[in-house]
Amino acid sequence: MRPTWDEYFMEMVDIVKKRSTCLRRQVGAIIVKDKRMLASGYNGAPTGMKHCIEIGCMREKLGVPSGQRHELCRALHAEQNAIIQAAVSGVSIKGATMYITHSPCVLCAKMIINAGIKRIVIKGDYPDQLAMDMLAEAGVQVERL
Repeated sequence: MRPTWDEYFMEMVDIVKKRSTCLRRQVGAIIVKDKRMLASGYNGAPTGMKHCIEIGCMREKLGVPSGQRHELCRALHAEQNAIIQAAVSGVSIKGATMYITHSPCVLCAKMIINAGIKRIVIKGDYPDQLAMDMLAEAGVQVERL
């Protein structure tokens, strides 16, 4: 059976997340406009830096619970990496849809809003109600697949 566009792109996100180097949670994101994938991202350390799979998880060592103290991590989030990839490539993502394996944290939600992304499609949840509230206030459509 032929997948819907949302199912098709969410399957791509599941492939993208396999590149994640996070020891706690593998997350993938892609940005799509006019049924074309513009950028992808997964959670991992900045380019050229050692990944958590190589040196261990700083958050785990410090006992930081999920959803807290995002600054205590070597990695960028998948959503951040996808937005940065589009910017580095000079690709406009205004009005696009972002497909993500999990609902975004508040930091990523703010970036999604300011990048002009109008719709996100998620599969799993992440414990950040403020992110969901801000997305709603900004008029970003959130759909669960």
